[in-house]
Amino acid sequence: MSVSEKLAHFLEEQHVPYVTIPHPRVFTAQEIAASIHVPGQEVAKTVIVRGDEKLFMAVLPATRRIDAGLLRKALGVQHLRLATEAEFVDVFPECEVGAMPPFGNLYRIPVVVDESLKKDREIVFNAGSHTETVKLAFDEFVELVKPLFASFTERKV
Repeated sequence: MSVSEKLAHFLEEQHVPYVTIPHPRVFTAQEIAASIHVPGQEVAKTVIVRGDEKLFMAVLPATRRIDAGLLRKALGVQHLRLATEAEFVDVFPECEVGAMPPFGNLYRIPVVVDESLKKDREIVFNAGSHTETVKLAFDEFVELVKPLFASFTERKV
């Protein structure tokens, strides 16, 4: 499986230039960064969380982790936890589990992006598989997704 058809169709429909980057089968954003030889800060990972019984997509650099208290506050929810695979697998039928692209707008899921990603001119992310990523201009990503921005991460130790 390569770039999700839904994502590829959307980017082409919007006339957004992007590059696909094949790599060995890996499962973490840090492994992606290492396999395609880019800093972990430049690879965005998508984490699905459940806040007050609603799914949200949190997008953050591979080098950081979610601070649940900050994310809960940013989303304005009382209760927040990681979503289970069973809760979201059907939402992304054309994607391998854990390789969802950060385009929640295509799946009717609100997206929150960590402020630290604003430093990058480009964004690199999983595009539906564990063997291919997509790179596109960060400004284009923001224009297409229209995410909420918030500071909700801390550096991994």
